[in-house]
Amino acid sequence: MNNMQAADSRKIDFFENTPISKALIKLALPTALGQIVLVIYNIADTFYIGLTNSNINTTGVTICMPVFMILTSIANLFGIGAASTISRALGKLSYQRAKDTCAFSFWFCLFSSLLYCLVVFICLDPIVDFIGGKDPSVHVLAREYIIITVILAGAFTSLGSFSSHIIRTEGKAVVASIGVIGAGILNILLDPLFMFGILPPGREVYGAAVATALSNIIGFLFFCLYFIKNRKKSQVLSVKLRPECFKNKIPHFVFDAGIPAAIMTLCENVSYAVLDNLMAYAGTAALAGIGVAKKINMLAHSTVRGISQGALPLLGYNYSAGKRKDTNKTIRITVSFSVSIALICFALSFIFARNLIHLFIRESSEGVNYGSRFLIILGIGAPFSACAYTFISFFQAVGHGKLSLLLALLRKGIVDIPLMIILNMIIPVYGIVFATPLADIICCVAALLCFVSFAAKHLKHNKARKFYNTETGKLEIIDKNQAR
Repeated sequence: MNNMQAADSRKIDFFENTPISKALIKLALPTALGQIVLVIYNIADTFYIGLTNSNINTTGVTICMPVFMILTSIANLFGIGAASTISRALGKLSYQRAKDTCAFSFWFCLFSSLLYCLVVFICLDPIVDFIGGKDPSVHVLAREYIIITVILAGAFTSLGSFSSHIIRTEGKAVVASIGVIGAGILNILLDPLFMFGILPPGREVYGAAVATALSNIIGFLFFCLYFIKNRKKSQVLSVKLRPECFKNKIPHFVFDAGIPAAIMTLCENVSYAVLDNLMAYAGTAALAGIGVAKKINMLAHSTVRGISQGALPLLGYNYSAGKRKDTNKTIRITVSFSVSIALICFALSFIFARNLIHLFIRESSEGVNYGSRFLIILGIGAPFSACAYTFISFFQAVGHGKLSLLLALLRKGIVDIPLMIILNMIIPVYGIVFATPLADIICCVAALLCFVSFAAKHLKHNKARKFYNTETGKLEIIDKNQAR
């Protein structure tokens, strides 16, 4: 109990004493804003590429999204896995366990990122063909973009995203978002500089790749400086890999919560790659249209994902501390907020679909027609996706990895990929896109049923707080006031 006795109230003051609605706003809004900026800078690449009036250029960049986003999958595996484990450790006042979790996750995130970059380097050409780069002109541009953004700068990108998850577990959502938002804004500023200023005409895709890589490297360096400055006084931040990092089920809990997050992101990208691969047979205009529609639709999806990720430390802390009623209240507020935002985004996409697509596709009216219709179809699933994602994040936060894994697979992979193939036979081209909202609806219903069942058993009454004793490796009931 020694480390408990040394604890002071400031270490857990934010999670312990801040009203739920206020804590949720402080955690979720900066995180959501960071996710919005990530999408905006991703869209900015497409916007600037669209200024070249070339569907080849637009397609070359947009099809790379699945390969690039697997870096996010790796970051989510260790970032969300660590955030869940750390927040529950803080709820039990186990500060050394939180540090050991951080150190374990950091080094394994780095190793996994480097391994992924090596695999992409070895299998580059088959990967580009699979994601929709069968056209020789598109293949060359996509290959160039992936070399710079993934193979050369991928580890920095993954570790930057990982760091933002870790910093939020301290209640420092604003700091975490500054790094993410700063990198995004820098990318937006560097894009035109490299694409239309420094590099000669015809090298716009190369310029966009360089701008993205540099901004992500600088974003990671910002987090490095924060780690160095705050590691001594922090109850979470550590990169010291001790033997204890592999004990007391730390790896188990990190992977239990992180694997569903990683698989969900991974399956999203596999799903998008399959979609692009099927859409490639419809021609470059359709492929450009779906590429732009996906990026615009990601604005709604990433916003609600940011809200859920921001709420995760609060959910994990309250649940671990035995505050079941507060946990229930937090999830209700998060769902309401997320679904409302998704409905607003869908309404805007429905009303301004053609105008939004035309911002990025200027050369081909056929591409604009495809893109506007695809955007409306994808938007149908937004509120259902928002609801489902919130419940998936909840199960990650409270350490029920099997449920979150099942829902993650149900949302992307098990349902939507077979539906793409089947619906494409019934409604050519458009059936491929209709598979996404249908899968979101099915997953939402399943997630709601799982949560209602879980809440009836586990969220009715508060529980005694328990402390994870690192010496015995067991949970012990403690008196909260004495511990603080």
